[in-house]
Amino acid sequence: MQTENSINFFVFLYSVFVQILFGLFLLAICVQCSYVYFFYRIFFLKRPKVRVSSQAVSVIICARNEAANLLFNLPVVLSQRYRNGTGKPMYEVIVVNDASTDDTEDVLNALKIKYSHLNIINVSADTYRTLPGKKFALSYGVAAAKHNWLLMTDADCTPAGEHWLAGMVAPLIKGKTIALGYGAYRRAPGLLNSFVRWETAHTFLQYATYAMAGVPYMGVGRNLACTKDRLLKAQASPIWATLPSGDDDFLVRIGGGRKNTGVVMHPKAFTYTDAKANFDEWVGQKQRHLSTGKYYKPVSIILLGFYACSHALMWLAFITLLFTGYAEWVLLCMIIRCAIYWPVMAYTAGRLREQKLLTLLPLFDFVWMIYNFAFAPYVIWKNKKQWK
Repeated sequence: MQTENSINFFVFLYSVFVQILFGLFLLAICVQCSYVYFFYRIFFLKRPKVRVSSQAVSVIICARNEAANLLFNLPVVLSQRYRNGTGKPMYEVIVVNDASTDDTEDVLNALKIKYSHLNIINVSADTYRTLPGKKFALSYGVAAAKHNWLLMTDADCTPAGEHWLAGMVAPLIKGKTIALGYGAYRRAPGLLNSFVRWETAHTFLQYATYAMAGVPYMGVGRNLACTKDRLLKAQASPIWATLPSGDDDFLVRIGGGRKNTGVVMHPKAFTYTDAKANFDEWVGQKQRHLSTGKYYKPVSIILLGFYACSHALMWLAFITLLFTGYAEWVLLCMIIRCAIYWPVMAYTAGRLREQKLLTLLPLFDFVWMIYNFAFAPYVIWKNKKQWK
């Protein structure tokens, strides 16, 4: 009798557990669909037109040991179709050579002969540093900038074409003070490259739609424009010097607002760079990028946290409930969720010129849960204390 009572008790506990888990699964599904409705559907807006403004722009690139990248990418940056009626460039390109030990200085000097609007700033290794990492080099670039509109990119990034600059400052023409662009990774063989590109597109979907909904929380330094006063305001903030990187996220954290942050989604305004081909190198890069997450505004942390937690709960509960009496119901609910969520991701991939990723969408939807578990410590409390 005692054994039978114990079995009945455990059966009862199991039944309660399964019911609660099914309830949580339904809640997670509702949260996921709510994010699609309130945020991601904004991505279906029409593409803005690229037009040249009469406002001059300062392009800033911070470089350390980037001779090969500068030789390949800088001529594209210096050849933008952003000129006045006489054909004179309405922009300058500032490259801050931060204590490079390779041929960076020689490459820059050679390019300077051909491009008069290239401004070179050399920072020696023994210079006293008032800021950590990239932020110190960036401070030199901002101080040297002649114009109020700033456009930042990296030495290893290639603009999509000669209209990149015009596309990126389009929101500034409309009165915005921050413009968030898309920094894509080039397609290469291998599953890691595909996931990196999918995760990049998914991240852009998040920060672009949040910004358009009035809750900007991040940008990417590979492709980011702003007014000079916004960046100076960010540099004056006490949290600016907490990390060697994160200048992009901190700029949006400090200077971004409900009405002053625009998003650029035109393919002509993309930048492209090579993704890390080695898994360990990619992990190190993501640890550094995600370290700034803990400094987001509370509302952004809550929104991102609920989304990530609901995503993980949904998949974990789905897998568990497949082996219970709720299997048919969870399958039906998951089909409905995916029928809502996957077309949004497919449209996003197409809009960002990543159509090749569509066949891997179901796999990466699941893998993103593992990704969040793996990098959660760096989002919550750990810092990555290195730039280069």
